[in-house]
Amino acid sequence: MPIYSSDSDDHPRPSQKPLGHQRPLHDILGRGKFADVLLWKNKKLSLGILIGVTAIWFLFEVAEYHFVTLLCHLILAAMIIIFIWSNLADLIQRDPPNVYSFQLSEAGCRYLHRKIDKLLSMIYYVSSGNDWRLLFGAIAFLWMLSVLGNYVSSWNLLYFAFVCIETLPALYERYENQVDHLAGKSRRRAKKLYKKFDSEVLDKIPRGPRLE
Repeated sequence: MPIYSSDSDDHPRPSQKPLGHQRPLHDILGRGKFADVLLWKNKKLSLGILIGVTAIWFLFEVAEYHFVTLLCHLILAAMIIIFIWSNLADLIQRDPPNVYSFQLSEAGCRYLHRKIDKLLSMIYYVSSGNDWRLLFGAIAFLWMLSVLGNYVSSWNLLYFAFVCIETLPALYERYENQVDHLAGKSRRRAKKLYKKFDSEVLDKIPRGPRLE
């Protein structure tokens, strides 16, 4: 039975990776706790973070809680708990809270500093024009995001982005073959449409004489 081009396009070779990666997704995300959370390797931690962010979104967007009010209430609650715990430590036979447990570790500060430096370096690299495709892609993405921000509240947008970040990598890892297959088909169809547009429209546009 002959194999037509349309049939071969619908069945890419298994070695192809339309999304542009060859390593496992866990290695691409860094193999650390961040990757474990996004890929739900630690289901309790991932679920706890999702519930916590959902609660914050509910307070601000649904219950219309103000950030300053919530921050003050949280600080007041923490101060009351520390006061009661410190004064009743002997009665409840528990050690009073240690002040050093509330301080950021040096390793945590260095990790945060490295991430900020990496982000700034990436922004500088994109903005310098070393990769024009990446630059115009970033500009188009930011512009579409700004337009979307006019119609969707910031909290809804941030919550939707967080849910996508925490769920889509895990879903992709589970259904990687199916997603790669559909992505390959979509990319090949887009190439065919572009070639058709190029031959029927762009090639017919008159061009001026070349300057020697």
